[in-house]
Amino acid sequence: MKKIILLVIIVLILISSEMSFPGAQTGTESSEKDVGNGSFLDTSQEKPQSLIFGAFAEGEEQLKHTLILVESIRTFAGIYKNSPVWIYVPEESLQGMGDMAGKFRSLDAEVRGSQAPRTALQFPYSRKVFAAAEAEAAAEGKADILVWMDDDTVFLNEPDEFDLKRGVAFGYRPVMHQLIGSLYSEPLDEFWTRVYQKLSVPETAIFPMTTPADSKTIRPYFNAGLLVVRPEKGILQKWALNFPILYEDPVFVEWCKEDKYKLIFLHQVALAGAVLNKLKREEMTELSFRINYPVFFDRLFEADKDFSSVEEAVTIRYDVFFRKAPPDWDKTLRGPKEKIAWLKERISKSKN
Repeated sequence: MKKIILLVIIVLILISSEMSFPGAQTGTESSEKDVGNGSFLDTSQEKPQSLIFGAFAEGEEQLKHTLILVESIRTFAGIYKNSPVWIYVPEESLQGMGDMAGKFRSLDAEVRGSQAPRTALQFPYSRKVFAAAEAEAAAEGKADILVWMDDDTVFLNEPDEFDLKRGVAFGYRPVMHQLIGSLYSEPLDEFWTRVYQKLSVPETAIFPMTTPADSKTIRPYFNAGLLVVRPEKGILQKWALNFPILYEDPVFVEWCKEDKYKLIFLHQVALAGAVLNKLKREEMTELSFRINYPVFFDRLFEADKDFSSVEEAVTIRYDVFFRKAPPDWDKTLRGPKEKIAWLKERISKSKN
Protein backbone atom coordinates (compact mmCIF):
# COMPACT_ATOMS: atom_id res chain seq x y z
CA MET A 1 0.00 0.00 0.00
CA LYS A 2 2.85 2.39 0.91
CA LYS A 3 4.54 1.62 -2.43
CA ILE A 4 1.35 2.47 -4.34
CA ILE A 5 0.93 5.78 -2.49
CA LEU A 6 4.58 6.65 -3.13
CA LEU A 7 4.21 5.87 -6.84
CA VAL A 8 1.08 8.08 -7.10
CA ILE A 9 2.95 10.99 -5.46
CA ILE A 10 5.87 10.66 -7.92
CA VAL A 11 3.48 10.64 -10.90
CA LEU A 12 1.69 13.74 -9.60
CA ILE A 13 5.03 15.57 -9.17
CA LEU A 14 6.11 14.73 -12.73
CA ILE A 15 2.78 15.89 -14.19
CA SER A 16 2.96 19.14 -12.22
CA SER A 17 6.53 19.83 -13.38
CA GLU A 18 5.66 19.19 -17.04
CA MET A 19 2.66 21.51 -16.93
CA SER A 20 4.62 24.33 -15.30
CA PHE A 21 7.55 24.20 -17.80
CA PRO A 22 7.09 26.76 -20.63
CA GLY A 23 6.55 25.08 -23.95
CA ALA A 24 6.41 21.62 -22.40
CA GLN A 25 3.62 20.41 -24.68
CA THR A 26 5.36 21.76 -27.81
CA GLY A 27 8.98 21.37 -26.77
CA THR A 28 10.39 21.17 -30.29
CA GLU A 29 8.49 24.23 -31.43
CA SER A 30 9.63 26.20 -28.38
CA SER A 31 13.26 25.22 -28.98
CA GLU A 32 13.09 26.29 -32.60
CA LYS A 33 11.65 29.66 -31.58
CA ASP A 34 14.36 30.13 -28.97
CA VAL A 35 17.10 29.35 -31.48
CA GLY A 36 15.44 31.62 -34.02
CA ASN A 37 15.37 34.61 -31.69
CA GLY A 38 18.93 33.94 -30.54
CA SER A 39 18.19 33.00 -26.92
CA PHE A 40 20.28 29.83 -27.28
CA LEU A 41 22.93 31.45 -29.51
CA ASP A 42 25.36 34.10 -28.36
CA THR A 43 26.30 35.55 -31.75
CA SER A 44 28.68 37.99 -30.11
CA GLN A 45 30.95 35.03 -29.39
CA GLU A 46 31.04 33.75 -32.97
CA LYS A 47 34.58 33.30 -34.23
CA PRO A 48 35.56 35.95 -36.82
CA GLN A 49 36.38 34.74 -40.30
CA SER A 50 40.02 34.20 -41.23
CA LEU A 51 41.59 37.04 -43.15
CA ILE A 52 44.69 37.83 -45.20
CA PHE A 53 45.93 41.36 -45.88
CA GLY A 54 47.60 42.06 -49.22
CA ALA A 55 49.22 45.05 -50.90
CA PHE A 56 51.47 45.89 -53.82
CA ALA A 57 54.54 48.12 -53.66
CA GLU A 58 56.75 49.34 -56.48
CA GLY A 59 59.82 51.41 -55.73
CA GLU A 60 61.40 52.69 -52.53
CA GLU A 61 58.72 55.22 -51.62
CA GLN A 62 55.88 52.69 -51.87
CA LEU A 63 57.88 50.13 -49.91
CA LYS A 64 58.34 52.64 -47.09
CA HIS A 65 54.62 53.41 -47.15
CA THR A 66 53.82 49.70 -47.06
CA LEU A 67 56.06 49.26 -44.04
CA ILE A 68 53.90 51.81 -42.20
CA LEU A 69 50.80 49.94 -43.38
CA VAL A 70 52.06 46.64 -41.97
CA GLU A 71 53.12 48.20 -38.69
CA SER A 72 49.69 49.82 -38.35
CA ILE A 73 48.04 46.42 -38.82
CA ARG A 74 50.24 44.89 -36.14
CA THR A 75 49.49 47.80 -33.80
CA PHE A 76 45.85 48.84 -34.32
CA ALA A 77 43.98 46.08 -36.20
CA GLY A 78 42.67 44.44 -33.01
CA ILE A 79 41.66 40.81 -33.47
CA TYR A 80 43.17 40.90 -36.97
CA LYS A 81 46.57 42.27 -35.97
CA ASN A 82 48.27 38.89 -36.28
CA SER A 83 46.66 37.95 -39.59
CA PRO A 84 48.97 37.07 -42.49
CA VAL A 85 50.23 40.02 -44.55
CA TRP A 86 51.44 39.50 -48.11
CA ILE A 87 53.39 42.28 -49.80
CA TYR A 88 53.76 41.88 -53.55
CA VAL A 89 56.60 43.51 -55.47
CA PRO A 90 57.72 43.15 -59.09
CA GLU A 91 59.54 39.83 -59.50
CA GLU A 92 62.68 41.58 -60.66
CA SER A 93 62.76 43.70 -57.48
CA LEU A 94 62.88 40.80 -55.03
CA GLN A 95 66.66 40.50 -55.00
CA GLY A 96 67.28 44.22 -54.60
CA MET A 97 65.23 44.97 -51.50
CA GLY A 98 68.20 45.07 -49.15
CA ASP A 99 67.39 46.00 -45.54
CA MET A 100 63.73 46.50 -46.41
CA ALA A 101 63.21 42.74 -46.71
CA GLY A 102 64.43 42.25 -43.15
CA LYS A 103 62.13 44.98 -41.87
CA PHE A 104 59.12 43.22 -43.36
CA ARG A 105 60.27 39.90 -41.89
CA SER A 106 60.54 41.49 -38.45
CA LEU A 107 56.84 42.35 -38.74
CA ASP A 108 56.02 38.82 -39.89
CA ALA A 109 55.01 40.06 -43.34
CA GLU A 110 55.76 37.90 -46.36
CA VAL A 111 57.22 39.55 -49.45
CA ARG A 112 56.22 37.89 -52.72
CA GLY A 113 57.13 38.48 -56.34
CA SER A 114 54.51 39.24 -58.99
CA GLN A 115 54.49 39.53 -62.76
CA ALA A 116 52.55 41.67 -65.22
CA PRO A 117 52.34 41.52 -69.03
CA ARG A 118 54.81 43.87 -70.70
CA THR A 119 52.00 45.31 -72.82
CA ALA A 120 50.26 46.50 -69.65
CA LEU A 121 53.16 48.47 -68.20
CA GLN A 122 52.45 51.67 -70.14
CA PHE A 123 49.22 52.00 -68.13
CA PRO A 124 49.44 53.32 -64.55
CA TYR A 125 48.80 50.89 -61.70
CA SER A 126 48.82 47.92 -64.07
CA ARG A 127 51.21 45.88 -61.92
CA LYS A 128 48.84 46.24 -58.97
CA VAL A 129 46.01 44.64 -60.94
CA PHE A 130 47.95 41.47 -61.75
CA ALA A 131 49.43 41.25 -58.27
CA ALA A 132 45.89 41.40 -56.85
CA ALA A 133 44.89 38.47 -59.05
CA GLU A 134 47.90 36.45 -57.86
CA ALA A 135 47.09 37.23 -54.23
CA GLU A 136 43.47 36.16 -54.65
CA ALA A 137 44.42 32.88 -56.31
CA ALA A 138 46.95 32.17 -53.54
CA ALA A 139 44.47 33.06 -50.77
CA GLU A 140 41.77 30.67 -51.93
CA GLY A 141 41.53 27.83 -49.43
CA LYS A 142 43.81 29.63 -46.98
CA ALA A 143 41.45 32.36 -45.73
CA ASP A 144 37.80 33.33 -45.85
CA ILE A 145 38.58 36.91 -46.82
CA LEU A 146 41.33 38.79 -48.64
CA VAL A 147 41.74 42.53 -48.04
CA TRP A 148 43.63 44.13 -50.94
CA MET A 149 44.97 47.63 -50.27
CA ASP A 150 47.08 50.43 -51.68
CA ASP A 151 50.41 51.18 -50.04
CA ASP A 152 49.23 54.49 -48.51
CA THR A 153 46.67 52.74 -46.29
CA VAL A 154 47.02 53.05 -42.51
CA PHE A 155 44.94 51.28 -39.86
CA LEU A 156 43.85 53.21 -36.78
CA ASN A 157 41.24 50.81 -35.39
CA GLU A 158 39.99 47.23 -35.67
CA PRO A 159 38.31 46.73 -39.07
CA ASP A 160 35.21 44.84 -37.93
CA GLU A 161 33.45 45.65 -41.23
CA PHE A 162 35.86 43.32 -43.03
CA ASP A 163 34.07 40.37 -41.42
CA LEU A 164 31.65 40.12 -44.35
CA LYS A 165 28.21 38.71 -43.71
CA ARG A 166 27.24 35.34 -45.09
CA GLY A 167 26.31 35.66 -48.75
CA VAL A 168 28.34 38.84 -49.23
CA ALA A 169 31.46 38.47 -51.37
CA PHE A 170 32.63 42.03 -51.92
CA GLY A 171 33.12 45.03 -49.63
CA TYR A 172 33.92 48.34 -51.29
CA ARG A 173 34.09 52.11 -51.09
CA PRO A 174 33.07 54.34 -54.02
CA VAL A 175 35.75 56.33 -55.83
CA MET A 176 36.66 59.54 -53.99
CA HIS A 177 35.21 61.90 -56.61
CA GLN A 178 33.53 61.60 -59.98
CA LEU A 179 36.25 62.46 -62.52
CA ILE A 180 35.58 59.96 -65.35
CA GLY A 181 32.72 58.31 -63.48
CA SER A 182 29.26 58.20 -65.07
CA LEU A 183 26.55 60.33 -63.45
CA TYR A 184 23.58 58.12 -62.62
CA SER A 185 21.07 60.78 -63.67
CA GLU A 186 22.51 61.21 -67.15
CA PRO A 187 22.56 58.92 -70.19
CA LEU A 188 25.64 56.75 -70.67
CA ASP A 189 28.39 58.42 -72.66
CA GLU A 190 30.28 56.57 -75.39
CA PHE A 191 33.13 55.68 -73.04
CA TRP A 192 31.04 53.81 -70.47
CA THR A 193 28.77 52.38 -73.16
CA ARG A 194 31.81 50.72 -74.72
CA VAL A 195 33.07 49.59 -71.28
CA TYR A 196 29.80 47.80 -70.57
CA GLN A 197 29.74 46.26 -74.04
CA LYS A 198 33.33 45.05 -73.96
CA LEU A 199 33.08 43.68 -70.41
CA SER A 200 29.60 42.18 -70.80
CA VAL A 201 27.98 44.23 -68.05
CA PRO A 202 24.18 43.84 -68.09
CA GLU A 203 22.02 46.91 -67.66
CA THR A 204 20.30 45.24 -64.70
CA ALA A 205 23.61 45.27 -62.79
CA ILE A 206 23.74 49.08 -62.58
CA PHE A 207 22.90 50.87 -59.33
CA PRO A 208 23.71 54.28 -57.80
CA MET A 209 26.46 55.14 -55.35
CA THR A 210 27.66 58.46 -53.93
CA THR A 211 31.22 59.72 -54.06
CA PRO A 212 32.55 60.76 -50.62
CA ALA A 213 34.52 63.84 -51.68
CA ASP A 214 32.18 65.63 -54.08
CA SER A 215 28.84 63.95 -53.26
CA LYS A 216 28.01 62.99 -56.84
CA THR A 217 25.60 60.12 -57.52
CA ILE A 218 27.28 57.90 -60.08
CA ARG A 219 26.99 54.47 -61.65
CA PRO A 220 29.08 51.74 -59.96
CA TYR A 221 32.71 52.79 -59.88
CA PHE A 222 34.67 51.16 -57.07
CA ASN A 223 37.75 52.56 -55.36
CA ALA A 224 40.60 50.17 -56.16
CA GLY A 225 42.57 51.33 -53.12
CA LEU A 226 40.80 48.99 -50.70
CA LEU A 227 38.86 45.88 -51.66
CA VAL A 228 37.46 43.17 -49.40
CA VAL A 229 36.78 39.94 -51.28
CA ARG A 230 36.04 36.27 -50.85
CA PRO A 231 38.90 34.65 -52.81
CA GLU A 232 36.84 31.79 -54.19
CA LYS A 233 34.68 34.25 -56.13
CA GLY A 234 37.58 35.19 -58.40
CA ILE A 235 36.73 38.90 -58.54
CA LEU A 236 40.35 40.10 -58.65
CA GLN A 237 41.29 37.44 -61.18
CA LYS A 238 38.42 38.63 -63.35
CA TRP A 239 39.83 42.14 -62.94
CA ALA A 240 43.13 40.97 -64.42
CA LEU A 241 41.28 39.36 -67.33
CA ASN A 242 39.21 42.48 -67.98
CA PHE A 243 42.06 44.97 -67.95
CA PRO A 244 43.72 43.78 -71.22
CA ILE A 245 40.34 43.80 -72.95
CA LEU A 246 40.36 47.55 -72.41
CA TYR A 247 44.02 48.51 -72.81
CA GLU A 248 44.43 46.43 -75.97
CA ASP A 249 41.35 47.98 -77.58
CA PRO A 250 42.42 50.70 -80.07
CA VAL A 251 39.44 52.88 -79.20
CA PHE A 252 40.31 52.93 -75.50
CA VAL A 253 43.97 53.49 -76.36
CA GLU A 254 43.01 56.59 -78.31
CA TRP A 255 40.74 57.85 -75.53
CA CYS A 256 43.58 57.40 -73.04
CA LYS A 257 45.86 59.51 -75.20
CA GLU A 258 43.27 62.28 -75.25
CA ASP A 259 42.32 62.20 -71.56
CA LYS A 260 44.92 61.69 -68.83
CA TYR A 261 42.27 60.63 -66.32
CA LYS A 262 41.08 57.83 -68.58
CA LEU A 263 44.71 56.70 -68.83
CA ILE A 264 45.32 56.87 -65.07
CA PHE A 265 42.09 55.18 -64.05
CA LEU A 266 41.52 52.64 -66.82
CA HIS A 267 42.51 49.89 -64.37
CA GLN A 268 39.75 51.04 -62.01
CA VAL A 269 37.23 51.03 -64.85
CA ALA A 270 38.17 47.40 -65.54
CA LEU A 271 37.47 46.61 -61.88
CA ALA A 272 33.92 47.96 -62.18
CA GLY A 273 33.30 45.62 -65.08
CA ALA A 274 34.69 42.64 -63.20
CA VAL A 275 32.49 43.18 -60.16
CA LEU A 276 29.30 43.92 -62.10
CA ASN A 277 29.88 40.94 -64.35
CA LYS A 278 30.58 38.49 -61.52
CA LEU A 279 28.29 39.47 -58.66
CA LYS A 280 24.68 40.23 -57.89
CA ARG A 281 23.86 43.42 -55.99
CA GLU A 282 23.06 41.51 -52.80
CA GLU A 283 26.56 40.01 -52.84
CA MET A 284 28.10 43.46 -52.41
CA THR A 285 28.23 45.78 -49.41
CA GLU A 286 29.32 49.40 -49.27
CA LEU A 287 31.69 49.89 -46.37
CA SER A 288 31.18 52.93 -44.13
CA PHE A 289 33.00 56.27 -44.40
CA ARG A 290 35.25 55.06 -41.58
CA ILE A 291 36.99 52.80 -44.10
CA ASN A 292 39.41 54.26 -46.68
CA TYR A 293 38.96 57.71 -45.15
CA PRO A 294 40.89 60.18 -47.38
CA VAL A 295 42.75 62.29 -44.85
CA PHE A 296 43.48 65.86 -46.06
CA PHE A 297 41.92 64.99 -49.43
CA ASP A 298 40.42 68.48 -49.63
CA ARG A 299 43.91 69.97 -49.59
CA LEU A 300 45.00 67.92 -52.58
CA PHE A 301 41.93 67.77 -54.80
CA GLU A 302 38.47 69.24 -55.22
CA ALA A 303 36.12 68.31 -52.37
CA ASP A 304 32.93 69.69 -50.87
CA LYS A 305 33.81 68.71 -47.31
CA ASP A 306 36.64 68.74 -44.82
CA PHE A 307 38.78 65.63 -44.32
CA SER A 308 40.88 66.60 -41.33
CA SER A 309 39.34 64.42 -38.61
CA VAL A 310 40.25 60.81 -37.90
CA GLU A 311 38.07 60.61 -34.79
CA GLU A 312 36.07 57.70 -36.21
CA ALA A 313 38.41 56.45 -38.91
CA VAL A 314 39.31 52.76 -39.10
CA THR A 315 41.60 52.96 -42.12
CA ILE A 316 42.90 56.12 -43.75
CA ARG A 317 44.53 56.95 -47.09
CA TYR A 318 46.92 59.86 -47.52
CA ASP A 319 47.81 59.69 -51.24
CA VAL A 320 50.76 62.05 -51.88
CA PHE A 321 49.95 64.53 -49.11
CA PHE A 322 53.06 63.82 -47.04
CA ARG A 323 55.46 64.49 -49.91
CA LYS A 324 55.10 68.22 -49.29
CA ALA A 325 53.10 68.33 -46.08
CA PRO A 326 53.48 71.39 -43.82
CA PRO A 327 55.55 70.56 -40.72
CA ASP A 328 52.62 71.23 -38.40
CA TRP A 329 50.07 69.01 -40.21
CA ASP A 330 49.53 67.02 -37.03
CA LYS A 331 48.25 70.16 -35.29
CA THR A 332 45.40 70.48 -37.79
CA LEU A 333 44.40 66.81 -37.76
CA ARG A 334 41.70 66.04 -35.23
CA GLY A 335 41.58 62.68 -33.50
CA PRO A 336 43.28 60.54 -30.84
CA LYS A 337 46.54 62.36 -30.02
CA GLU A 338 48.53 59.19 -29.44
CA LYS A 339 47.59 57.79 -32.85
CA ILE A 340 48.36 61.03 -34.64
CA ALA A 341 51.74 61.13 -32.89
CA TRP A 342 52.32 57.49 -33.93
CA LEU A 343 51.57 58.37 -37.54
CA LYS A 344 53.78 61.48 -37.55
CA GLU A 345 56.72 59.57 -36.13
CA ARG A 346 56.51 56.91 -38.85
CA ILE A 347 55.95 59.37 -41.68
CA SER A 348 59.01 61.29 -40.51
CA LYS A 349 61.11 58.12 -40.41
CA SER A 350 59.98 57.14 -43.90
CA LYS A 351 61.54 60.28 -45.33
CA ASN A 352 65.04 59.42 -44.08
